[in-house]
Amino acid sequence: MTAIPPSARAPQRLQTPVVALGLLALWLLLTLGLRPLLLPDEGRYANVAREMLQGDLIVPTLNGLPFFHKPPLMYWLDMAAMQLFGVTAFAARVGPMLGAWVMGAALFFALRRWHGARAAAIGLGLLATCPFYFVGAQYANHDMLVAGLITAAVLAFARALETSGRIDLPWLLGAWAACALAMLAKGLIGFVLPALVIGPWLLAQGRWRDMLRLLHPLGLLVFLVIAGPWFIAMQLRYADFFDYFVMEQHFRRFAQSNFNNVHGGWFYLVVLPAFTLPWSAWLPAVARRTWQLRTPQLGLCVWWVVAIVGFFSLPSSKLVGYVLPALVPWCVLLTIVVSSERAWRWLMPASAVVCLGIVAVVAWKAPNSHRAAALALAAQMAPGDRVAMVDAYLYDLPFYAQLAQPVLIASDWADPELPRHDNWRKELFDAARFASAPARTVLWPIEQLDRLSCSPNAVWFAIEPGQAARVQALTGTARVYADARTELWRAPGRSCP
Repeated sequence: MTAIPPSARAPQRLQTPVVALGLLALWLLLTLGLRPLLLPDEGRYANVAREMLQGDLIVPTLNGLPFFHKPPLMYWLDMAAMQLFGVTAFAARVGPMLGAWVMGAALFFALRRWHGARAAAIGLGLLATCPFYFVGAQYANHDMLVAGLITAAVLAFARALETSGRIDLPWLLGAWAACALAMLAKGLIGFVLPALVIGPWLLAQGRWRDMLRLLHPLGLLVFLVIAGPWFIAMQLRYADFFDYFVMEQHFRRFAQSNFNNVHGGWFYLVVLPAFTLPWSAWLPAVARRTWQLRTPQLGLCVWWVVAIVGFFSLPSSKLVGYVLPALVPWCVLLTIVVSSERAWRWLMPASAVVCLGIVAVVAWKAPNSHRAAALALAAQMAPGDRVAMVDAYLYDLPFYAQLAQPVLIASDWADPELPRHDNWRKELFDAARFASAPARTVLWPIEQLDRLSCSPNAVWFAIEPGQAARVQALTGTARVYADARTELWRAPGRSCP
């Protein structure tokens, strides 16, 4: 392969895998617990992991009800971190951080093999200082974890078939293991996306026999042994699991338009360059250089970006993090140009400062956080007290207050429009189908709001300010805390006819 022309030398010590990847880990851990959980995603997923740690280690639960939007791998990683570091925002972000580190390691070793140690070190620094990567690495949802595993799978498949007509079995088994873990991280895309990248790339080179070699029986066995048990266990326990997790959360969600975050087909064509500045400024030069070199590896990277962006541009519902699996090939293409110039020497630290600044601003503003109210609630609650919410689910409050019981939530659960809107009510409504009896004890009809305090113990209403008048009108309630986002009202226990 044509080597990237050297210019200013990257320090030799930064080119060794132990140092480079050790520094990457420190960089990702540096601000992992600095800011409060963002809503809704971080509050939701952090509390699912906390609930699993308290109760069922296998079934994800949201407010005590089975929650099958995503598989459990991120929750398991976060649960392990919570055991080690406590129930903190830091621990809740360990899963995505590990996914980001795997992504960085995969990029480093691929560039090292294709272009040498210097390019690998510069490419890793380029990736690490992309705001898209750095923020995604400490955002507690499933996108970065699955992206890192998909990246590892694609590059392991490519390495296994590096020599046409031959297969490197350990790399192939590693690729299938990464696919299995990716499926446990976010579902079917864990093997669909690697197949979408590798398959057409091989066919374009006329290597259809190599594509068939990917289906080695040992590889398929590794995949089934790792990915199969959890899905089988859930189907055996919940008859509707397949319809909900596979059909609803994959196929119907992909095809329908009644979900949130509807954007046009242009969305990722803007997101990817914008969120990888300043490095994406070299895109015109990348296009010229890629055309000049035209190597199979660069062809893989080009198709990889096209395939991921194209796949996620099809559905109307689009979230920024969906396109993270395209980040490594994007950065490989940028590295072939950036590493031959001197600008990276000052742009890299400048971009690192920008990344830190983004996290610092979010930590300072703490948008929509209910942490202060949760800590006030935890300080005043007595054993046996219950917590209720009204027409809103404050995702992060149970996490920060470390509530031992599910929250009572009053809303219009009989609303026929409820299943048609992608929001917190639909999440809990969907979860109720898997545990109807427990759901009846926590999902409270709004017309019976006053009966929530029919309890021998006090009931605490954690509400948004807009619900204050409704709660104030209830029997015996008194406000004990208020800030700009949250109010706490206490109703003493009482007997009811």
